[in-house]
Amino acid sequence: MARRDVFANITAPRTDQAERKAKPEYAAKGASRSMISSLNELAEKAALAEQSLAGELVVEIDPADLDGSFVSDRMGEDDAAYTELVGAIRDRGQDTPILVRPHPSSGGRFQIVFGHRRAKAAKDLNRKVRAVVKDISDADHVIAQGQENSARENLSFIERSMFAQRLLDLNYDKPTIQAALAVDAPMLTRMLSVSNRVPEAIVGKIGPSKSVGRDRWIDFAQRIEKPSTRALVATLVEDARFSALESDARFDFLVVEIRKAEQPAKRSKKTGEWQAGDASVRAEFKGAGKSYSIALKAGNAAKFGRFIADNLERLHQEFLSSTETDEG
Repeated sequence: MARRDVFANITAPRTDQAERKAKPEYAAKGASRSMISSLNELAEKAALAEQSLAGELVVEIDPADLDGSFVSDRMGEDDAAYTELVGAIRDRGQDTPILVRPHPSSGGRFQIVFGHRRAKAAKDLNRKVRAVVKDISDADHVIAQGQENSARENLSFIERSMFAQRLLDLNYDKPTIQAALAVDAPMLTRMLSVSNRVPEAIVGKIGPSKSVGRDRWIDFAQRIEKPSTRALVATLVEDARFSALESDARFDFLVVEIRKAEQPAKRSKKTGEWQAGDASVRAEFKGAGKSYSIALKAGNAAKFGRFIADNLERLHQEFLSSTETDEG
């Protein structure tokens, strides 16, 4: 259960630690994987005198006195992973404290910066949660929360994208969001290109889709920009077939249905056959839209075909006369 030194992640890079690289799933094509220099300045400002949780005073707090972060970073709960966490805390205790701050608007209460699942596990186990209390600003709060999330292995691309969008909606500037997510400017642009175009209600219905990466989400976002596609998806997410699926399968289901809807409708074809009374010639008819073809099958098909061609004007006049008669 050991976790990274979270505050070290938002300070200037250590000399004894290699620069953190983006996971392949989030790597920007052709873009530098290094954090831009301006982020280092922001991170230094956000670091609390380069203090990590290690060595800090750890206190025990009743989970009933805790409130969650003011910005959500996770969609749903991984039941298997949470069960494993509860079992580990039950067996050997809480190895790593959570980080909280005095609640900015509720006296006597605390707001979780990170460690929501550990706090929940403590509550479910009916025990106090081990925590470090730090009086930090909202900006430092989101950076610390985001940096702790960056150390996780199980936050999906869409969870990170929606976290970025929520911070943007709360009027945090992009350098702060980049620091919180440990991403560069091009990657943040890709994340926001998805969260801006896919309605949050739709994302909520799909869920975290853990195995769906950046490129597939970007493609989905581009498709759903079309009003008819967005309307289709809004209908599909209420479908019983969709609701019965797991999150990854829900995403796949929508992609399949969108592609079906995007395929051009096949024109219906009318076919038929005719055969002469003496069976000397046979004709096959195919009609689709404004096209109609006749194929002659016989030893003297060419001769019969020329006869028809030579008499097309007469046949057409007879057709027009018959049409006028029918309409009269």
